[in-house]
Amino acid sequence: MSDPDGGTAPGAPAARAVSGVDSVEALVRAQMARALGGRRGMVEAGVPGALFTVIWLITKELSVALVASIAVTVVMLVVRLVQRSTVQFVMNALVAIGIGYLFVRLAAASGGSESEQALAFFLPGILVSTGYTVVMAGSCLVGWPFVGFLLGSVTGDPTAWHADRQVVGLCSRLTWIFLLPGAIGAGLQGPVWLAGWSGLIDIDLAVLVLGVLRLGLGWPLRIASWSAMIWVLTRDRTPIEQATGSPAT
Repeated sequence: MSDPDGGTAPGAPAARAVSGVDSVEALVRAQMARALGGRRGMVEAGVPGALFTVIWLITKELSVALVASIAVTVVMLVVRLVQRSTVQFVMNALVAIGIGYLFVRLAAASGGSESEQALAFFLPGILVSTGYTVVMAGSCLVGWPFVGFLLGSVTGDPTAWHADRQVVGLCSRLTWIFLLPGAIGAGLQGPVWLAGWSGLIDIDLAVLVLGVLRLGLGWPLRIASWSAMIWVLTRDRTPIEQATGSPAT
């Protein structure tokens, strides 16, 4: 589409040039994969925490679990550096471990046992999942779904997508699906963590249940969420011009 001066109309062509796709569904699918790093990025983000959980449950040695999770993260980081590819997702995992370790040290400084320190390690993940859930749900409730901003980040206009109701509806559905794993995880793990910390249940049992929930429920929920999002994104075909404020032709 061209403007009266023979140039390119703002929005749609630019977005198509950036994304290499011609529909909202294809663009959102590509951007979601890019934002989460695809399969490799998701593995890099999840493996260190999963490794910590498995090793602690088997050995009950907090220091061994922490060293192992940090070591595997460093190895993944070195591989990324050698390949000269993005280290974003490895660094996310490293930061998550660092925050978890900080909570462990705070628990130790207050006289907590190794079991209490292990329980403390799970708290940041629960808090982050709760925060993401609140923010994403709120974005849908006020009519500005989170996934829409992900779309706008590559179209050249962060808010133009909001002018099209069909795009807003699509982004709302995707955002609700996207937040479900974190919401369910926090909803189940939060009460267990509180019960362990307050002494309502044995701390070792609480850590065991949290580990099982994180490993046995976390990944299946993520896979189910991605499958549902892919299904939504393959059902319809919304011309990308609508998302960028230009009428479809």
